[in-house]
Amino acid sequence: MSRVLDFRPILFILGVLLSTLAVAMMLPALVDVATGHRDWQVFAASAGLTLFIGVSLILTTRGSDMKIGIREAFVLTTASWLGMTFFAALPFTFAGLNLSFADAFFEAMSGITTTGSTVIIGLDAAPPGILLWRALLQWLGGIGIIVTAVAVLPMLQVGGMQIFRLESSDTSEKVLPRAAQTSTAIGSIYLALTLVCALGYWVAGMPGFDAVAHAMTTIATGGFSTSDASIGVFDNWAIDSIAIVFMITGSLPFVLYLQAARGRPESLWRDSQVRWFLAIVLAVVALISLSLYLSQELGLGVSIRAAAFNAVSVITGTGYSTAAFDTWGTFPLILFFAMMFIGGCAGSTTCGIKVFRFQVLYAVASMQIKRLLQPHGVFIPHYNRNPVTEEIALSVLGFVFFYILVFMLLALGLSTLGLDFMTSLSGAATAISNVGPGLGSTIGPVNTFADLPDAAKWMLSAGMLLGRLELFTVLVILTPAFWRS
Repeated sequence: MSRVLDFRPILFILGVLLSTLAVAMMLPALVDVATGHRDWQVFAASAGLTLFIGVSLILTTRGSDMKIGIREAFVLTTASWLGMTFFAALPFTFAGLNLSFADAFFEAMSGITTTGSTVIIGLDAAPPGILLWRALLQWLGGIGIIVTAVAVLPMLQVGGMQIFRLESSDTSEKVLPRAAQTSTAIGSIYLALTLVCALGYWVAGMPGFDAVAHAMTTIATGGFSTSDASIGVFDNWAIDSIAIVFMITGSLPFVLYLQAARGRPESLWRDSQVRWFLAIVLAVVALISLSLYLSQELGLGVSIRAAAFNAVSVITGTGYSTAAFDTWGTFPLILFFAMMFIGGCAGSTTCGIKVFRFQVLYAVASMQIKRLLQPHGVFIPHYNRNPVTEEIALSVLGFVFFYILVFMLLALGLSTLGLDFMTSLSGAATAISNVGPGLGSTIGPVNTFADLPDAAKWMLSAGMLLGRLELFTVLVILTPAFWRS
């Protein structure tokens, strides 16, 4: 019989996270004070309430004998993302944006999960504090998911993530301290890349405030912008190029950046996941560039620029746009829809199914074909030059099955609310894959999600959470067996 679930470490860590969020709220408050906008009071009050709850949780649950087991880790992961989203929604609710709580929660969930879908209309005239808060949420969500992917998901054996254990022979008691050290080092790299990206944007001609805000949402592959027209408002090829570089940077495993910083730069290229991802990006950009050149009567240079930016944005799940790419024709539309599901690499800020799972599926499928041709042969699937165990193969297969199932159920749920076919399908895909813009006239790359009914926003918020936390992290705590002690 398993031991009783201990909520003390869960509430203690949640208190620490809420206290951190409260401190972050003071940054947009200061910006609003500096610009003379009255929304600083909203941020100050929200920060005070969040800090009070956070500190109360810390003081009432602290102790020396707290231990986090597998079950506590499952609850903590889901509870922390839900709790952070609830309190992050407070400034959106009470600021002068006229948002309902459903809208505010959707916006906060979209920010923290680095999805990038928005219900706010008129970003160009929005208060600077709100614009900074949106960027901060995505930036915090980006580093949060990297830490989760490095420290939590491998330990929980979610969807094949056990491939990326820091030490496969270690117990959780040994792994967690090492994971904390690794996460701190990765956080420093994440901050450094953000600063370099902001400097690049500023040098390329982007105003300072916009450069900082876009740098945070670019490296987080989040996609929130300071304008309704997204990055397309600048119409600057240098800014587009910098965005492409850092969207791809955010889509690669941050553990490999750490290895490169420690004197092993070749580890980036040696990782087969990185090579597959870059090959997919190049192939998609080439195909869409050719399609635009042949069908849209655009010049070759214009076609390559538009295809490269928007294709990388969709594949990485960033969600920026410089054009209404849902009007480019059937072929690009279908290709963009398919690319929504791929995502980037494990251990990055991206979501989606992830490239490594496609590699594992390909290896397993290839092995099955060889067995059909040579029934008595012995074939072992490999990933990154290492054999794929049956446990990992089953985890990946189970994840992909549930990913498709949840996507279908979410699309069906949206359709029952009266949404059209393309809106239901692309809305479900963009939510569960944390991409941002949908396809079609309702929620396309130049539209917001504001016109959707509240029920659809709650469904999409649930889809964003499921996709961001790799499905099983949330689904497992919904089973009755999990709660039996």
